[in-house]
Amino acid sequence: MAYWLLKTEPSCYSYEDLERDKKTTWDGVANNLALKYLRQIKKGDLAIIYHTGDEKAAVGIAEVASNPYVDPKENDPKLAVIDLKAKKKLAKEVTLAEIKANKSMQNFLLVKMARLSVMPVTDEQWNLICG
Repeated sequence: MAYWLLKTEPSCYSYEDLERDKKTTWDGVANNLALKYLRQIKKGDLAIIYHTGDEKAAVGIAEVASNPYVDPKENDPKLAVIDLKAKKKLAKEVTLAEIKANKSMQNFLLVKMARLSVMPVTDEQWNLICG
């Protein structure tokens, strides 16, 4: 099992929306590096759902419910999507400021490549955010 971070604008689709819907197709990823990471995600992996915009915080955990597949809404075989299920809301949101303040998180892609919408998360990073 691997860990990931998936970003979303909460006014577009929030973790609360995922909880309400129980399951969703995670789409809209167009950046080449983000798509590369998205294609590495496997069914059963876990993902931190991170709210962008004014919130800038990790808010919940989702379970990946499918392997990546071609986005059925787009006429482009390069665009991939995955299905996600809500797992649990974090007991406490973890803000970007808190992550940046932690010296052991300086190599986290969330800090180094802040605009990337899909990224891997190491075991240590996962434990610091979700623990």
